[in-house]
Amino acid sequence: MSSGLRLLVDAQLPKRLAHWLTTEAGCDCLHTLDLPEANYTPDGAISNLSMQEQRVVISKDADFVNTFLLHGKPHKLLLVSTGNITTNDLLALFQQHWPAIASALHQYSYLELTRLQLLIHQ
Repeated sequence: MSSGLRLLVDAQLPKRLAHWLTTEAGCDCLHTLDLPEANYTPDGAISNLSMQEQRVVISKDADFVNTFLLHGKPHKLLLVSTGNITTNDLLALFQQHWPAIASALHQYSYLELTRLQLLIHQ
């Protein structure tokens, strides 16, 4: 089951999320740990890779919101604004909301996942 989505999970989120997105959600997903500079990859390099490969950046870093709104980079953004959350709870949240997230990412460029809901920013 492939969603056709290409994703890039940022350093503040666990590698297990990228693994789940690849194996269970059928996405082409990288984690910053897969990149040459690993979790030290600068935000600008993440945005550039996102633009080159049309990848959705999944991040907790609000700096990506500013660059997205001001410069249209990264390609697309899923902001995870859950605050501190266990990896198991985060994975459960993605499992619960994934069908809606995947569908929305085909239409919209900036989404936000909170503990309670998926927000679509226009």
